Order: sequence, then C-alpha cells, then structure tokens
Amino acid sequence: MSSLGEFDLIRQLFQRPQAVRRASLGIGDDCALLPIPAGEELAISTDMLVAGRHFFDDVDPYTLGHKTLAVNLSDLAAMGAQPLSCTLAVALPALDSAWLERFTQGLWDIAGAHHCELIGGDTTRGPLTLNITVLGSVPSALALRRSAAQVGDDIWVSHAGSAGGIGDARLALQALLQQRGMPHALPPSADAAAFLPTVRHRLELPQPRVALGLALRGVAHAALDLSDGLAGDINHILQASHVGATLFADDGQQHGLLHATSPTLRALGADTALQFALEGGDDYELLFTAAPTQRAQVAHIAHQVGLQLTRIGQIETTLGTRWRNLQGVIQPLHLRSFDHFATP
Repeated sequence: MSSLGEFDLIRQLFQRPQAVRRASLGIGDDCALLPIPAGEELAISTDMLVAGRHFFDDVDPYTLGHKTLAVNLSDLAAMGAQPLSCTLAVALPALDSAWLERFTQGLWDIAGAHHCELIGGDTTRGPLTLNITVLGSVPSALALRRSAAQVGDDIWVSHAGSAGGIGDARLALQALLQQRGMPHALPPSADAAAFLPTVRHRLELPQPRVALGLALRGVAHAALDLSDGLAGDINHILQASHVGATLFADDGQQHGLLHATSPTLRALGADTALQFALEGGDDYELLFTAAPTQRAQVAHIAHQVGLQLTRIGQIETTLGTRWRNLQGVIQPLHLRSFDHFATP
C-alpha cells in the first residue's frame, strides 16, 4: 500500500519524460492542447477494461498496462491511423505503489514503442476500472472504413503464423478458466498446463497492428480489428457496406481460416481450431477487404510488416454470412460476437 495522495501519484507515475512530444500543453492543466497535422483528420477511440469482466483480478499488472493501451491502438490500426497521444482514466480500490509502478511500466513500454504520448487523464477510488482514449491522425480520405467493402473483394486476416494465430487468445482464456476449476469447452484430452505458456501472451499481450494499418492505406477497402470474435465482427463490415460474404475453412492452397490458426491450436483438432477462430475474442488482428487485383501488393505488405496475411473469404452481393466447411459444404454461419451485457 502507499501513503501517496492523488496528485503525488500523478506526478510520480504519470508525468514521466516522454521521447515524443506532440502536445503543445500536456499533463498538469485542465485540458491538453494537441495540434493536428495539416491535411489530416483526427481519429479517436476509447475502450474500458473492468476487473472481473475483461481481465482476472490476479493478472500481472505489467501485462494489464500493456493491454489497456494496446486495445485502443488496435482501433487506430484498423482505421489506418498514426497514433498521436492518449488519455488514461483509472478507478482504483486503493493506492498500491508496487502494483501501479508495474502497471505504468507496461503502459509506458507500449506507448514508447508506438510513439503515443500520454497527455492527460483522471484517477479516483472505486472498483478497478481502466479507460483510455487514444488519438491518431490519418490523411483525409485515406481512413479505412467499415462501410467501404466492395462486391468481389477478398477477405484477409492478419496473424503471426507459428508465433500466434486467430483463436489463440480464446484458447488461453479457456485454459485459465480450466485452471480455476471452471467447466468450459476444452477437449477432454487438452492439458492446459502444457500449452498455456505458448498462447498466454496472445490474450494478455496483444500486439496492435499499427504498421499494417498504415501500409494498407490505399490498398484495402474496408477494415476492422478483431476484438469480439471473427464470426460476429465481420458482420460490422457487411452491414455497414450492405454486402454479404462467404468464408472458407481451407482452399487447399494455404488459404482459408484454418491456415490463420497456430500449430498449437490445430493440435487440438481442426474442428476445435475453427470453432475458437470463429467464436473467440481478444485476437486484435486486422480483418480487411481488398480487390483481387491487390493480391500481389498484399503479399508485399505482409513481407514488409513481418506478418502472415491469409485470405479467408470473399465479399458477395447476397446479404448475410455463409461458411464453406472442411467438407466443402456451404451453409449459413450463425455465430455471435461477445456480448458485454450477456450473463457470464
């Protein structure tokens, strides 16, 4: 515990020297002042993380500091926006200096990696709740929007190949729940202790694909980040663009959703891998659409940013989402995204 007061806490932990200074007035006044680059628009996103809902109470505070900002940077990546700065609002049950020092170190490390300046915020007493608002900039008319998908577009998803794929965060969550004695959908033969070290970082230390988002300007038509599950998240693009889609499991040529999953997840069986990839959340990869004529450019971008980009479907005229399974059968896809107000 700590005898620090609120303003001592702010000065000690949140007013550190920062490598990048974009604000003309930062922490310490009633408002921050931030100039916007000429010819660009401001991209703004906010996310809230609540203990017991979005993370376990005993999570490492370093990884929590990282994830608190990472999920917002992922939103900027999905718009093709360059991070500029952020604000942080925190409700804390008590002032615990050791916990806060580790939390802020995680926050500072990812903020420094993406040149995102902390320019303000607020602290209060209450159940542990973290809220970041992030600000970025994108040249006018180059923002990647959900509403811009076109019929005939390929659907792509990013991932880290053998280092981590779609559905690994869900696998890590299920393993942690299993370790806590909660009955959840892991195959009976699955040993959480065996694979959790391989996938835990995908849940607790997601990597926002900022470089990819910037590289996709002028190449991709529509994009979003995967936070609540691919099967549900893609509907945001389809509804905004007034189109439909068919996703496929495997085209026999190293494309299809199965190829966007990791060897760790596939070891539990193809059906489990596809289920977790479709229904899981917390992937924070980019899903985007682009014309088939851009396939060579997409491959170049994948090499440029050091990621795997896998084609998993096509945008179509007929509304709704369809799924071509491993047997080649096409059927309607009726899966939902994570619901923050659903019963846990």
